[in-house]
Amino acid sequence: MRIGILNSGGDCPGLNAVIHGVVGAASTLGWEVVGFRDGFEGLLPPGDYMMLDPERTVGIMKLGGTILGTTNKGHFVAKVGEGNVAKVPDEIINKAKGTLRHLEIGALIVVGGDGSLTTGMQLCEAGIPVIGVPKTIDNDLSATAYTFGFDSAYSAVVDALDRLHTTAESHKRAMVLEVMGRHAGWIALYGGMAGGADVILLPEIPFQMEHVANAIRKRDAAGHHSTLVVVAEGARLEEGTLLTKGGGEAGEVRLGGVGDHVAKQIEKLTGKETRSCTLGHLQRGGAPTALDRILGMRFGVKAVHLIAEGKFGRMVSYQQYQVGDVAIEEAVNKLRLVSKDGDVVRAARSVGISFGDS
Repeated sequence: MRIGILNSGGDCPGLNAVIHGVVGAASTLGWEVVGFRDGFEGLLPPGDYMMLDPERTVGIMKLGGTILGTTNKGHFVAKVGEGNVAKVPDEIINKAKGTLRHLEIGALIVVGGDGSLTTGMQLCEAGIPVIGVPKTIDNDLSATAYTFGFDSAYSAVVDALDRLHTTAESHKRAMVLEVMGRHAGWIALYGGMAGGADVILLPEIPFQMEHVANAIRKRDAAGHHSTLVVVAEGARLEEGTLLTKGGGEAGEVRLGGVGDHVAKQIEKLTGKETRSCTLGHLQRGGAPTALDRILGMRFGVKAVHLIAEGKFGRMVSYQQYQVGDVAIEEAVNKLRLVSKDGDVVRAARSVGISFGDS
């Protein structure tokens, strides 16, 4: 048996742990593993790939990024605009099938987020045996309670807030940290809570700048002269609009700028000196946390076991501390968003964190 694996979409801490799990589990079964470079693009003839074995993957669990490379562009993009689904051309799918047939690959493991799994589902519908592994630092897939990469991402937010806290306190400033989170605010929520943020602004909870300003005024009146604000890049302004940096012609628009906007408005409304910082791709980089290493490895092992059981068209899923599986079609296009009335948000409100909505 020979199986293939590819990473697609944005990079994410823990991808190498998945590769390690796949190669290790396949080796115990006597299988060969082919790793395709740069996502689905590696499937195009003549094929861009490397052979993977335990010797080649030893020690990669601690590495960030992916030894296979990845891309969110190219011939296989199946998500455009605000999550709209596009059909991968039959000609491209047939070329991929030809490469897999030539390499005698019996199943393909696709490690990716919502868009990549949508492409994987289309390949599966075309007759390619596919297993999906969920990958997103946003932790926003409804079919799994946790995704690897999320713990590393919000840990980076915590580290940044720890550093910003000391400079904010020294200068009695308000500091605004913009983090990733297009549709879902889990990184901002978890990172903000663990990092001691005083205000957290999320895509799911509409906010008004006057409420944010009031929260800062109350802190000043109580003798707390510094304030930390965390804002997700997808948090919407009062009129419901998003700040963008362009794009959108062949995919979703690039978000950015809401942190600077919030900082300027805070200074305007309160007179308090305010600075902003955008964490950006620092959230994606670096070594994965211990949790993400273990979860990634478990996901990779489970993917191999699903192939052994012939359960194609399935996605690895983590629920109630167990790694199981669901149909890929049940996983895509269904985001898990932060509930404004959920337990985590209620806990944050109970300790005085403002979400700018009251």
